Amino acid sequence: MTQQLKSRIDALPEQSLRDKVILITGASDGIGKAAALDFAAQGAHLILIGRSQEKLEAVYDEIERSSDTRPIIFPYDLNTLSLEVAREMAYAIEQEYGRLDGVLFNASILGSKMSIAQYPEQEWMDVMNVNLNSSFYLTRALLPLLEASEHGRILFTSSSVGRKGRAYWGAYAVSKFATEGLMQTLADELGNTTNIRTFAVNPGGTRTNMRTSAYPGENPADVPEPSIHMPLYRFLMSSQSADLNGNSFDAKDFSAS
Repeated sequence: MTQQLKSRIDALPEQSLRDKVILITGASDGIGKAAALDFAAQGAHLILIGRSQEKLEAVYDEIERSSDTRPIIFPYDLNTLSLEVAREMAYAIEQEYGRLDGVLFNASILGSKMSIAQYPEQEWMDVMNVNLNSSFYLTRALLPLLEASEHGRILFTSSSVGRKGRAYWGAYAVSKFATEGLMQTLADELGNTTNIRTFAVNPGGTRTNMRTSAYPGENPADVPEPSIHMPLYRFLMSSQSADLNGNSFDAKDFSAS
């Protein structure tokens, strides 16, 4: 399957996301920023969520300079997201576009790397809120808009430590196990009754601030930049992935060399 999928990714035409409306969380830096720039170059209209207004505005300016689209930005700390706020965001998107074609749940925080026995309660809740609960709230609020799309897509960000337990990865690992479960549950619920397709991607080692925090002794030049993974992300957001659903991918298996 991997080789066949690589061929399909390579054959994806230019402007494959033309006029699609896509929301990205954690869009101000790292993989989220790379996805925003890539999707905009492919003609998508973007809704960008991130904690830093300054960084989001910088992404906005870069997209405006390099493409013919203008994103909407929502500076917001997802640690404090509620269903009510998520519904307000959904209403704003509905008023502007009337539908939503895709969501990339990219926002995550690492939290402390320590044993479960030592893990601080509030920090546990913070990691779960950003990495998992915000995705639940936004999914609840955005599903009607995704159902209005001809090819709705929900793309979650996973991790290798969310597939096999590893000591001292704490709340982050548990949140990624739950993310995989949320993705699979939605895929099973929506796959036969809607046009929505749901996936998870494990980016693996990627040159981001989170990677530096997790591996402070690692040379950043030894891991790839986020842009190398974008062909896979782009394919999954496109109409060309309609025959797939509920899949978990390792980005390194499909990244451009």
